Amino acid sequence: MLHERLNWRYATKKMDPTKAVAEEKVDAIIEAARLAPTSSGLQPFEIIKVTNPEIRAKLSAAANGQAQLVDGSHVLVFAAWDNYTADRIDGVLNDLATERGAKSEGLTAYYEMIKSVYLPRDAQTNFEHAARQAYIAFGLAVTAAAFEQVDSTPMEGFDPDKVDEILGLRERGLRSVTLLPLGYRDASGDWLLGQKKVRRPLDRLVTVVA
Repeated sequence: MLHERLNWRYATKKMDPTKAVAEEKVDAIIEAARLAPTSSGLQPFEIIKVTNPEIRAKLSAAANGQAQLVDGSHVLVFAAWDNYTADRIDGVLNDLATERGAKSEGLTAYYEMIKSVYLPRDAQTNFEHAARQAYIAFGLAVTAAAFEQVDSTPMEGFDPDKVDEILGLRERGLRSVTLLPLGYRDASGDWLLGQKKVRRPLDRLVTVVA
């Protein structure tokens, strides 16, 4: 079924503004992203769910007028940490200790090692690392949307500085990475609907090292 859903999905170019995605489906998509694997379990990003039409219109303006941000009912903004800090990493360790009932010496030592590697690096390097983790969650969100038969349009074509300003991300130590409008396709106005999905064949995509 998963492969069927992935063949069903495409980067929807026109969404029907009269159809809203049910909140339980949006929650399921976000939960898939929350469960994504990330380096050392740090989850160095946040997901901003935007439903306000005026804010979505501003996001559209910051994304070259892409209408899916307005015509869809929800926009998920994946925003990565702008840097790793001792407080942020310690917060992950404290969450682990709370959920598992104890803070083990081994786990504490591991995250001290992580701090010794991450904290001396420059902020841009750390942001790029965090952004890669956000992309893992983003991919699972796209997959989950397909599984829920919710249309989505993965977007990088936007001005991140403007998006950050609209959502007040920089003052929260975040930088926007990707946008994911959610909605339902408009069969009468989407030029891509019905086009054959084209991907490289396995023999040109996969190298087997036996």
